[in-house]
Amino acid sequence: MSSNQFLWNDRYKIGVDIIDREHKKLFTIMNKLFAYNSASDDAKSKWAYQEGVKFFKGHAMKHFAEEELYMASINYDGYETHRHLHDIFRKKTLPEVEKELQETNYSPEAVEHFLGVCGGWLIGHTMTEDRAIVGNMESKWGDLLPMERQEALKKEIVQMLNDLFQLDSKVINESYGGEKFGKGIYYRLLYGTDKGDRWEFFLVFEEGLLVHTVGKLVGCEADGVNVMVLNATRYTAKQCVERIKAQFPNAEAFEIIEENLLTYEQFQRAFDKRNLQSSLLLKTGEGYFAFCVSAPHLLKEDIATSIKPENAMNELKKYIELEHEMNSKKKILVVDDSGVALQAMKELLGTKYNVAVAKSGLAAIKSMTLDRPDLVLLDYEMPVCDGRQVLEMFRAEEELADIPVIFLTGRNDLESVQKVLSLKPAGYLFKAMNPSEIRKNIDTFFEKMG
Repeated sequence: MSSNQFLWNDRYKIGVDIIDREHKKLFTIMNKLFAYNSASDDAKSKWAYQEGVKFFKGHAMKHFAEEELYMASINYDGYETHRHLHDIFRKKTLPEVEKELQETNYSPEAVEHFLGVCGGWLIGHTMTEDRAIVGNMESKWGDLLPMERQEALKKEIVQMLNDLFQLDSKVINESYGGEKFGKGIYYRLLYGTDKGDRWEFFLVFEEGLLVHTVGKLVGCEADGVNVMVLNATRYTAKQCVERIKAQFPNAEAFEIIEENLLTYEQFQRAFDKRNLQSSLLLKTGEGYFAFCVSAPHLLKEDIATSIKPENAMNELKKYIELEHEMNSKKKILVVDDSGVALQAMKELLGTKYNVAVAKSGLAAIKSMTLDRPDLVLLDYEMPVCDGRQVLEMFRAEEELADIPVIFLTGRNDLESVQKVLSLKPAGYLFKAMNPSEIRKNIDTFFEKMG
């Protein structure tokens, strides 16, 4: 497992002491869980992890109860929806991932699922639904399907997975927030009518699920997803969506107009912009599966290359090659409040490195939560939370202290340079340097690392 961390930041605060205090405790507990070596056979380590999970669960239940009392006391309009999200997590999601830990004797894969699902849910819920309580953000789940239609949809998906793959599946989250739960394939289908109405479907398959289901059906003996499995998955997924979309009104009027295979970053960007009618996470016994649907009537951006009959095989090969290439590259996280600077760095370094970007310390923490970088390029002069503060947060946790940080600074006077050097970064670069020199310095840094 990677040594990612869920770092507390004051920007997670919503301004209600009883809620902020418990949020901070939950982040601390998640960090402790990251610290345990769950892959070890050492009985003491596993006992510590088991106790940590119990502690997390206890504090989560306490926090939910206190938060619900607070919402009721201020007559919060979104109380029922918010409480329902709590119920999903405490009655379905958490028990299922906890059960998987126990059944697999805390295997590395089960631990990865637990930390990804619970940690991702904690951050997403804190930054969206909890902030909505005090009016800092609108709830993402205001447009969910009515309860009876949601139930019918869940039953249809569970039955479909059983019919196709003989999998005894279970919905463990009815408000899946786009969390990364393992190595996955992200597939998008867009349907439309001649009146301009749109239905957009996202299907997320954990790679192991495809290998053990679609892969077996087509007689593939590969350990991972190849072109044949991916192509079979496309047509299987389209049949699934055709069956599922019958649950929606006027389904016969909708025809497929676009399909895409997305990287996780593309999926996350698209997902974050959508108001979802349904977003389900299922445990299948062979891996996780997520199903999401929205009705984006005004799609202005091209998410990825549209797959058509004439380019399908080529796009599948390119997708697999791209995923392999991205996974083999060194990962750099660039943190800068300037969108122009971020784009410039991504264009400069993106051909050789796997580059993620963040516009604030908070966004950087979220990015590191999902995917630990090999290097952080950190803007020293950021508003609200500057480079010094962000670096101090990284170093406050032992497991993150070894991530190398190179400062990006626009100042080259002696006093400013001394301030940067006093923080003992792995290096510093002037933004005014020639781009080729910046790239050369990054190349040299990784060459020295070996």
